[in-house]
Amino acid sequence: MNQFEQPSFDPGKLRPYIFIGVGVVILLIVLSNIFVILQPTERGVVFKKYTSGLDVDNIRGEGLNIIAPWNDVIIFRIEEQQIEETMDVLSKDGLSITIDVSLRFRPKPDQIGYLYRAFRMNYNENLIRPELRSAVREIIGQYTPEELYASKRQEIETKIEENTRRILNDNFVELKALLFRSIKLPQTIKTSIEAKLAAEQEAQKYEFLIQKEKKEAERRRIDAEGKAAANKILSASITDNILREKGISATEELAKSTNTKVIVIGGGGDGLPIILNSDK
Repeated sequence: MNQFEQPSFDPGKLRPYIFIGVGVVILLIVLSNIFVILQPTERGVVFKKYTSGLDVDNIRGEGLNIIAPWNDVIIFRIEEQQIEETMDVLSKDGLSITIDVSLRFRPKPDQIGYLYRAFRMNYNENLIRPELRSAVREIIGQYTPEELYASKRQEIETKIEENTRRILNDNFVELKALLFRSIKLPQTIKTSIEAKLAAEQEAQKYEFLIQKEKKEAERRRIDAEGKAAANKILSASITDNILREKGISATEELAKSTNTKVIVIGGGGDGLPIILNSDK
């Protein structure tokens, strides 16, 4: 062979390496479908596309899961979520009210197969928001703006939450909390309600003061009656003999005094002694 000639390239020598490379790629693809790792906030539903379809009762939990390579795994997030909804609704008397509502919820982990079958992944838009809007409009329509703004706000929130909770629970979703973030009434209605509430508070304050004065007057009357009764009993118990005895006792004490006195025994009209002070 001439020293300037290059050795010929034999493609057949690379064929085994090509087969090995293709085999490795296929193996990696297969293994990636067999071993599925789920996070603590994830659950999996197996879709057996060549046999029984969606396996709704066999939910795969967090950690390593081994799945047949010809099946698919639908991964569902199960952490708590929140949506915020702003709505214009009508009150009982037909006035427009703007309400901002927050709703916290999560899919039930052991029932995500049924949830996926019913709503796919878009259950927020196909279930949560429509049912929330429906419950808010239905309940708000039973109350006046004044009740919503002041006296029955908590009752209204509770009713909306109960209605929404019942519907979501029947559709494999757990409601955590519902909260009115703000309620906006027409300014004229808001001003009127605030003025009425202020007047009611002033009336309640005035009524409280009246009741307080009535109770104080009653207390003074009872106290006066008690003192009068005590004086009547005391007066009835004091006789002339008791007075004379007290007078004599007092005279004896005064007689012991170092001051110069003249005591006339029996000098009084009632028989009591008369004491004359001789001190100049």
